[in-house]
Amino acid sequence: MKKSLKICLKILAVLLMLFTGTFLIYIFNLDMKLTAAIEPWLLKHYDKIERDRHL
Repeated sequence: MKKSLKICLKILAVLLMLFTGTFLIYIFNLDMKLTAAIEPWLLKHYDKIERDRHL
């Protein structure tokens, strides 16, 4: 009984930490801030790609 309670509490703690992490990412818009930070590198990479412009 005690062992299963400890396991349930650990699972609950992990789920709570995951929820808190995703909530903070959402509230502070961190996903778009990260995207904005790496956009110049992505543009530089994709500008180098050879394109076939024939119709």
